[in-house]
Amino acid sequence: MLRLRRYALLALPLAAACGDDGSTVASATISTTSPDSATAGPTTDTAGPTTDASTTGTPTTDGGSESATGTTAATTVVTTDDTTAGPQTSTTDVATTSTTDATTSTTDNVSASETTDSSTSTTGNPACLEDQIVCDGNTAQVCDGQGGFKSEEACPVACAPGIGCTECVPGDSQCVGNDVQKCSESGTWEAFETCDGLQGLACDADVGACLGACAGLGLSYIGCDYYPTVLQQHDSYNTAPSAEYAVAVANTSDQAAQVTVTRGANQITQVMVAPMSVQLIVLPWVNELTKGQGPSVLVTDGAYRLRSTRPVTVYQYNPLKATTTNDASLLLPVNTWTGNYLVAAWPTWTFTPGTNYPGFYAVVANQDNTKVTLTPSTTGKIVQAGGGVAANGTGVVTLNADDVLQVMSGVGGDLTGTIVSADKPVQVFGGQECTNVPLNVTACDHLEETMFPIETLAKEYVVVPPVQVPNDQLDKAQIVRVIASEDNTTLVFTPDQPVNKVLAKAGDFVELATTTAKFVVTADKKILVSQYMVGQDGGYGTSDPAMLLAVNPLQWRKNYLFHAQPSWTANYVDVLAPKNATVTVDGAAVGNWQAVGATNYQVAHIKLNNNGTGNHTVVGDVGVGIGVYGVQSYGSYWYPGGLDLDILPQ
Repeated sequence: MLRLRRYALLALPLAAACGDDGSTVASATISTTSPDSATAGPTTDTAGPTTDASTTGTPTTDGGSESATGTTAATTVVTTDDTTAGPQTSTTDVATTSTTDATTSTTDNVSASETTDSSTSTTGNPACLEDQIVCDGNTAQVCDGQGGFKSEEACPVACAPGIGCTECVPGDSQCVGNDVQKCSESGTWEAFETCDGLQGLACDADVGACLGACAGLGLSYIGCDYYPTVLQQHDSYNTAPSAEYAVAVANTSDQAAQVTVTRGANQITQVMVAPMSVQLIVLPWVNELTKGQGPSVLVTDGAYRLRSTRPVTVYQYNPLKATTTNDASLLLPVNTWTGNYLVAAWPTWTFTPGTNYPGFYAVVANQDNTKVTLTPSTTGKIVQAGGGVAANGTGVVTLNADDVLQVMSGVGGDLTGTIVSADKPVQVFGGQECTNVPLNVTACDHLEETMFPIETLAKEYVVVPPVQVPNDQLDKAQIVRVIASEDNTTLVFTPDQPVNKVLAKAGDFVELATTTAKFVVTADKKILVSQYMVGQDGGYGTSDPAMLLAVNPLQWRKNYLFHAQPSWTANYVDVLAPKNATVTVDGAAVGNWQAVGATNYQVAHIKLNNNGTGNHTVVGDVGVGIGVYGVQSYGSYWYPGGLDLDILPQ
């Protein structure tokens, strides 16, 4: 949830002094008072930041001990009292002082241009600027430029320096029904968010914020608001009931979760998911997104929206139980979306002359008037035009909530490396309708994966291959791509790999051809790493192409709840961990670790039990990474089992 900074407002006393830059000068010492003054004791003037009356309430620091001219003035104040034996002396290091007369104690700050007693020594500070607005509590005063005020107004609610009377204090919040309003910097109430009852949220009037189990979620794959999205698929395998699109919802909490799925204004289904369990939800195909081989298209209300009253994790299967072409994606909750993505996809594959299966990426919005800007990579400039996207891959497209823009590659095109930028948070997928990996090895299979925001990417990744089936003591070959997010990116592989090490442009990538190597890749700038299983006729056991994004170690977690559909012939979880880590899978200790070269990392391949619901756990004493996959004859899926999505520095 977007959080707004609360701006401090400094109320200025009636006779506040103004510096030559319009700021109020605050005393840095204790005012001297006579023993029988009207106050209970001395008052302390703060030496901290002062408020510039020309701003809307953001504190600015003037150093705390310098006069308006930048020099330190030592001023001696002598006061007398009829009841005291002699004068009292106070020495201060600021250009403004508090004074007392013979009978009363004055605690207000006094402009250096004004004196209240003949015994007060002052230095001359310029008055605040004419027409500058300052605040004395809830009274707005307009400076006359000569040390006084030309007018003042009692504010019924609040006063903001530089603005005057406002309807609220900037940074405050309030509830209006189930809507949260925030007070803007200009002092007016503005709509901030609606507390979504389908996420179990309600606006609490005491704090002016949405409260509930789904409030204040951290940045991870666990959330309450998701957008399942049907993607391009081979037309022989995207028609129900023989092939079904489905999502798996895993409830990570200890209470039942009510899950509601909508499409646009229409509710599709509502189910209860028991604590620590998984529920499969079959949803209708969206033909505009999945049928045919192009062109690029914008589909209004093309995405589903899935909301839960408790935190859950969500995976989509495209399709769920196909016998030939399929893949799956880990979905990311809305609170982790950003407006910056780097695409990993795959080239257009020509099955026969005139039959071309495209690579694609899809962009999903959850707010109206979301402006999406597309910057194609070197290989991404061959596109099937449509939906506001040009044939060279460029475009600026406006999406409303729930809309989907799906961009298709043309013959010879590869959308990998394309940069997607949006002025509001979006979700981005990358993949391929049905392709060989490599292009000359049968058979074709669907590829898809949710892209991670660029802000969450890092400079180091651990890359390992999956295992073969049925002989899972052997590694299955894969193709690996390392994609640059910035120009002039330099790579280092440990152990070394025989590829180019310098990527000249953002979106450029290197490709490691069919390989079973285990390695760590590091870079001097953020990178994205995508992995692709080799097809079944490549000689590495059962399964066809599938796609995975590697998760960098900075986003690894100590615990996971994930789902592996038990209808598959075999399911595995690959666990990546630092050496000497202690890890359990479904409560059993992990052994049989394999070293990743001479690095500090290791990997273990664990076959999952298919007799249960498909729900599994991984727990480590340190952060670990997991990849989940399932195989059958000429079919497979592969996705990250989970991750954190913290914003990482460049």
